[in-house]
Amino acid sequence: MKKTLLIIMLLVSLILFSQEKLITKSGTITIEASVPSFQPVEGINSNVTFVLNPETGDIASLALLKGFQFEIALMEEHFNENYMETDKYPKTIFRGHIEGFDANNLTGEYKDYIIKGKLELHGKSRDINANARISKTGSRITVFSNFTVNTSDFSIPIPSIIKYKLDNKVNIKIAAVLIPEFN
Repeated sequence: MKKTLLIIMLLVSLILFSQEKLITKSGTITIEASVPSFQPVEGINSNVTFVLNPETGDIASLALLKGFQFEIALMEEHFNENYMETDKYPKTIFRGHIEGFDANNLTGEYKDYIIKGKLELHGKSRDINANARISKTGSRITVFSNFTVNTSDFSIPIPSIIKYKLDNKVNIKIAAVLIPEFN
């Protein structure tokens, strides 16, 4: 009897523990700061860590800035050395909360949510409100989001000689499929 009770308690605790966090280390962030009629300025980082607490709706992400890849090597070099100064500011962090989030109400159909939090980038921290589309299939939760930030809000320098080629408003797209931490 004691063994059966112990096994049941162990299984219940494993199930409860497994629901504490969902994680991915292969989320994707795409940044785009193109100006019409000039070469596209777009970088992709597919090694972004996202963590979601499905009980509270708290969400966080970490991206190493040197992980962004650009189609043109010179753009990547300028991104790292001139704009983002990745030796001085190597990462960007987001910590926030999904408004009205309830993992039990998620299905395979995407639902719209608002994520509110703080984005830490280039030594600055700013409040961010972002629309998100979230769904759940099995134990996986998929998050898509798209929002815009201004380079001036984060003191990211854009030389006047190329201001006409690079937009001050940077569109950020996020895609992440989060799974239970033990997987």
